[in-house]
Amino acid sequence: MCGNNMSVPLLSEAVTVPGTEKETAVVIFLHGLGDTGHGWADTMTSIRLPYIKYICPHAPRIPVTLNMKMTMPSCAARTDRAQLNRIKAIIDHEVKNGIPSSRIILGGFSQGGALSLYTALTSQQHLAGVVGLSCWLPLHKTFPQAASGSGNKDTPILQCHGEMDPMIPVQFGAMTAEKLKTIISPQNVTFRTYPGLMHSSCPQEMSAVKEFIEKQLPRV
Repeated sequence: MCGNNMSVPLLSEAVTVPGTEKETAVVIFLHGLGDTGHGWADTMTSIRLPYIKYICPHAPRIPVTLNMKMTMPSCAARTDRAQLNRIKAIIDHEVKNGIPSSRIILGGFSQGGALSLYTALTSQQHLAGVVGLSCWLPLHKTFPQAASGSGNKDTPILQCHGEMDPMIPVQFGAMTAEKLKTIISPQNVTFRTYPGLMHSSCPQEMSAVKEFIEKQLPRV
């Protein structure tokens, strides 16, 4: 469990990778525990599409008990209303700037992926897609009831997981995929695994992410 100061707003700032032409879509990607948005901004730059803006928020630095109370950036050590509202506020901001929520993909790695799944499944904002890398579904026992008002029951989800992940075993990813199929249309859940991959990403995985993004956010 985490301390009470987990109610600190989730995303204190973000790294933005702008499009190189008129932006008609957005990808919001959340990092994992102990990371910042910079690393994933670099990764998104490597697979960028010119008409998409990529937003990689930083989580605030807060004490996380599972890490011996070391102060580390944390996206989803606990899924609370402040965190969800902050992500939804980013989506709302992009909508107000002219990007429909149906042209926004929400994704993340590890804790960031877990938070992305939970946010999408409990949000009324209809998204273009969700990407969850090396992650799980938080509070899974509250579903499918928690998704009763979701606008994303037909939204495609791409899940990717390393088969040698020592932190979040691939079995957790597989169980999450099966759970997701009971919440949204089963044909919209894609679960891919990567032999030899630990708790990280790899070029093959990022190629799959780029393909998913391009399919769900085609040029308009």
